Amino acid sequence: MNLRNQTFQIVALLLFNFLAFGQTFGQANKRAVIFHIHSAHSPFPDTARMHGHLGDGVFYSTADHYRDSTVLIIAPPRLFAKKQVDLIFWFHGWHNNVDNAAQYYKLVTQFMASGLNAVLVLPEAAKDAADSYGGKLENPGVFRSLVADVLSGLKDEKLVDKNCKPGHILLGGHSGGGEVIAFIVEKGGIKINEAILFDALYDGTEKFISWLNKDTDARFIHFFTDYGEGPKEESQRMVNLLKNQHTALVETEETALTPAAIENNRLLYIHSLKQHNDIIFSPDNFRLLFENSPFLRKISK
Repeated sequence: MNLRNQTFQIVALLLFNFLAFGQTFGQANKRAVIFHIHSAHSPFPDTARMHGHLGDGVFYSTADHYRDSTVLIIAPPRLFAKKQVDLIFWFHGWHNNVDNAAQYYKLVTQFMASGLNAVLVLPEAAKDAADSYGGKLENPGVFRSLVADVLSGLKDEKLVDKNCKPGHILLGGHSGGGEVIAFIVEKGGIKINEAILFDALYDGTEKFISWLNKDTDARFIHFFTDYGEGPKEESQRMVNLLKNQHTALVETEETALTPAAIENNRLLYIHSLKQHNDIIFSPDNFRLLFENSPFLRKISK
């Protein structure tokens, strides 16, 4: 995987991003409940990166890139969660971190605009590094423990009832964030209802297919472009494997995508002519896909 272009895009547009989206993000902050926790079950630190990592020709030290156990949590102020709370976990890709991803891709503003009665969770992955490794979350049962830590954080903030349990769990990710999602659906130790990948299917195809075969209620969406090295080809390989086992799926172009197509199709493969980064927020496809998931509900007015 070579995503140098993503690095240059983010660096070159950082100032523009601040000026263009800063005010909107600030408005979302006023409406959203945003806080950080630290979890022993977040991806890092992890023994496999205790000596750093060489990624895409650059060495990334442990101290600067693999010590942050931050989990960013965003909840709507009118969240209603007595018995259970639905959770959306988002995993960023290379050369990024949770706070920048939330702002650059307008995740907070899109999530809040959706009106969903759910909580958005961003665990810190390899921070500002060229690395798809999911750390401890690639180990059996660790994701289940991370979910428990998130629930504890929500209870500490008095956002959910003290006896509240996790409801539906949806996973989303961009680019290199797809690797950890594949491991979570395989051995996270807790039911995953839906996985939505944005140009993030580089590998892990067999993990996803095995999960979908075992849980016939689970849903999978891959939103892919012609850019990058791998997602388009791997998406087609997955489609071919599923067709060979006579599994129903839908392939569509972004220009033909409708809310009904998202809601009513269990396996959906969406091709876009846009750039690798743009498919998340130009237009607001993060909101479109999660807002139309049959597993999520909106806050009652």
